[in-house]
Amino acid sequence: MQDFLTYGIYGTAIFLMLLGVYAVLVKRNLIKIVIGLSILDSGLHLLFVAIGFISGGTAPIFSPMAIESANKMVDPVPQALVLTAIVIGFGVTAVALALVIRLYRHHNTINIDEIKNLKW
Repeated sequence: MQDFLTYGIYGTAIFLMLLGVYAVLVKRNLIKIVIGLSILDSGLHLLFVAIGFISGGTAPIFSPMAIESANKMVDPVPQALVLTAIVIGFGVTAVALALVIRLYRHHNTINIDEIKNLKW
């Protein structure tokens, strides 16, 4: 049962990443592209957390009673990396949406094809 759950989490992460890549490559609306990048980012976060998961693992807090179960401790590094990546991803998404707003105000469109066809 645990293997099925683990593979389900991996499958969900890969599905989210593929969905994000699809949105970035196929969609022409800049807001949909930014949302696709955010979905791709969420899939990567889920994958990193799933990689660091240990079935039946304990929290990585060292104590005298935890010495004998040190090999069953969950690795805290992927969790810390994902926490940092979430904050960075939020900032990047906010800046990207601000740029989309500026593009809309300047060109009156958020369709990437129409913006590409505009000449200086």
